[in-house]
Amino acid sequence: MVIPAPLYVLLGPLIIGLAGILGERMKFDKFRELIAIIMSAVNVGAVYLLYNMVQAAPDKILVVNLVAMPPIAACLEIDMLGIFMAFSAASLGLFATVYSYNYMEHDTRLTEFYALLSALVVSMMGVAFAGDFFTLFVAWEMMGISSYVLVAFRKESWGPIEAGFKYMVMGSIGSTVLFLGIALLYGMTGTVNFAQISSVIHGQPISMWLYLVFAVMIVGFGIKSAIVPMHTWLPDAHPEAPTPISAMLSGMLIETALYGLSRIMFILYEPEVFKLPIATLALITMCFANIMALTQKDIKRMLAYSSIAQMGYMLVGLSSGTAYGMQGVFLHVFNHSLMKGLAFLGAGSLAHVTETRNIDEMKGVGNRMPLTTLSLFIALLGLGGVPGTNGFMSKFVLFGSAIGVGMWWLAVAGVLNSAFSMAYYLRTMYVLISEPVDRVKNLKEAPMLMVAVSVVMAVLIVITGIFPQMTSHYAKQAAEALVTSLGSYVGAVV
Repeated sequence: MVIPAPLYVLLGPLIIGLAGILGERMKFDKFRELIAIIMSAVNVGAVYLLYNMVQAAPDKILVVNLVAMPPIAACLEIDMLGIFMAFSAASLGLFATVYSYNYMEHDTRLTEFYALLSALVVSMMGVAFAGDFFTLFVAWEMMGISSYVLVAFRKESWGPIEAGFKYMVMGSIGSTVLFLGIALLYGMTGTVNFAQISSVIHGQPISMWLYLVFAVMIVGFGIKSAIVPMHTWLPDAHPEAPTPISAMLSGMLIETALYGLSRIMFILYEPEVFKLPIATLALITMCFANIMALTQKDIKRMLAYSSIAQMGYMLVGLSSGTAYGMQGVFLHVFNHSLMKGLAFLGAGSLAHVTETRNIDEMKGVGNRMPLTTLSLFIALLGLGGVPGTNGFMSKFVLFGSAIGVGMWWLAVAGVLNSAFSMAYYLRTMYVLISEPVDRVKNLKEAPMLMVAVSVVMAVLIVITGIFPQMTSHYAKQAAEALVTSLGSYVGAVV
């Protein structure tokens, strides 16, 4: 068994943990932070190296056998879709880690924090690269456990503990249901390998058992991806988690769950099977979430409901069942990781300085924190799909894909919901630049490193909005790897 060198980044959490212990003995408190940032940058570099290896591989697929024990073999099957998702996770992980340098400096147990944050990113990469249900489930549980603990990290307050416990209970239910689906598929096919399962089931007449698997997978992946009505953990978890973790949960964790759902849908079924059910969930999810977001006063809770609405937009692309629709999904995954990651980091900076999450109590703070506020505005405009931001192009592709398959009603609903979402985005922007209230008049800008991360992400949102070909090309490759190259994906193993 030969494991490509870039995959040794999976040891990142262990390295950061050892760095924390070593830093304490050397009396160099920031050693762990520096190692955490370096390892986050190494994650991005490792994905780039894997990209080059995949490009040079036959059919642009790299298979790495971890445990050669068919039919329960554990393997990684790395294609352009996995590379795209892993790069999105690693990039946001780098921004969150750098941001944490200043944001978390007054907290304790920081070695645990950075090791868990690294474990969260690594587990997302593991889900993206998994070539079988065994590997996916191990990475899935690692992603769940690390995120449960990180949500409840500030355990001195009751709110994070309650939110983390609620998230853990619902996440565990989702994992149990997902495991049931895996067991059903193993009983039907005698294997847990994606390619082997697809070679047995894909294109066959749909039986009652496959419909049961469909329902089970929707619930199993739907809880983590916060699809309505399985979303109830998210509005509690995101506000209570430390801001860098809120950015990771909203910007990438729920999208990783959507990736898992998308991969399984195309492996098992023809698009005609899942189009209407997914379209219905998309409509319910974006409508409900936008209405709930409009009623929120807590800025992080508002952004949490906004994330659920964005998931509804991404489901529009999945419901199309086409490569063009999936291109929109994956393009929006990357764009949303930047937009929502920045939105949470910007909101976290405001809450960090003002010591409140209530939007009304932040009135006028934009005049005291101009760079943070401007960056947040760019993120909110992108989330609303305003032209000139990357959110516009991905929404254009998503809604266009629905029209292309005759679901014009879903496209209209998406456009109307996107316009409706500007109501709470513009309200927030207006409050932040209004006449300052007394409690914010003497405040100043957030720490330099936190501002720098926000500004860089804002610039990327604008650049990838003006020049969408920078990312759309790779999103197209990712979509084709899932939809049109399924035969190659199966053939690489079978």
